Amino acid sequence: MPAIPTTPQAKQSRLRTGAALMTLAGLAFVAYGAVFLVLNFAGTFLELGIGPDEVDKSKADVEAFSPELYHYISHLHIALSGFITATGLAIAALSWFGVRRGERWAFTAAVFVPAVGLAISVPAHYPWGLATLWHLGPVYLAVLIFVAGAGIAYSELRRPSASPPRSGEGG
Repeated sequence: MPAIPTTPQAKQSRLRTGAALMTLAGLAFVAYGAVFLVLNFAGTFLELGIGPDEVDKSKADVEAFSPELYHYISHLHIALSGFITATGLAIAALSWFGVRRGERWAFTAAVFVPAVGLAISVPAHYPWGLATLWHLGPVYLAVLIFVAGAGIAYSELRRPSASPPRSGEGG
């Protein structure tokens, strides 16, 4: 098995690669949030990958049944798209401006933010048959990219030389 280069340049390259993949995944969440928002106002009304096979009522049906319910669902779509977009921006910023520089606190935050959000939101899709490929597939793809980047970055961050000690810290 060939040895992995351990020069400072090779270490920085792996850290930058990992952080770039994490940033890319964060930006994918931003794009998903934007699509989520647009679909709220488009004729589909339903989320990406959710259609008549999953929900047997159309936008017009819901609005005819109860305009208040229609507006409530619409407001939930808008709010959720905002939180998805904000989460993606947080992941991207923490990864690009913190992880890329070897900041362990940024790595921890960048990992925990999506982990908490996904642990809460994804399981709810399965009992009601909403876990379609086109609905959760883009999320899973972004998660795979993120995990690959986090793994690469972590391989460098766990090394004592990955981040120099700050003033006031031991070392």
